[in-house]
Amino acid sequence: MKQFALLFTTVLAITLFTACDDDTPDHMDDPSTELDYEISVMEPNTDDKHVGDSLSININFESMTDMTVHHIKVRIYNIDTNEEIYNKPDDAHVHTEGSYNYTDIIALNTDNGVMAHTDWTLEAKVWGHEAGLGEVIEEVQFHVHPE
Repeated sequence: MKQFALLFTTVLAITLFTACDDDTPDHMDDPSTELDYEISVMEPNTDDKHVGDSLSININFESMTDMTVHHIKVRIYNIDTNEEIYNKPDDAHVHTEGSYNYTDIIALNTDNGVMAHTDWTLEAKVWGHEAGLGEVIEEVQFHVHPE
């Protein structure tokens, strides 16, 4: 009888531990589940900038269905030449539940390729676990004047 009670208790304990595994994240992107990502670019805005300015970047990437924000990318490129002066983060896989806020500051100067009288695009992109899954892109364009 003691062996039966011990066996019963052991089986019950194993069942409870495996049945209540809350550490397993519910983030796998099921193609039938709409990821519904949204990007809010708070900074920069479309106002004209000047060579020598500091450009603040503040972007919120959000899953409107509380799914995982798997990947993000922020880049800034010259509209005419497609020359890229910014491409971050180095590791696009941020894997955050619900939303992810990205911030940075860069100098708009000739050392990093910014010239006066040029038009630039900041492109913010978010996507799911696989490339292109739920992908959303937002852009902000701005002009850079001389100092």
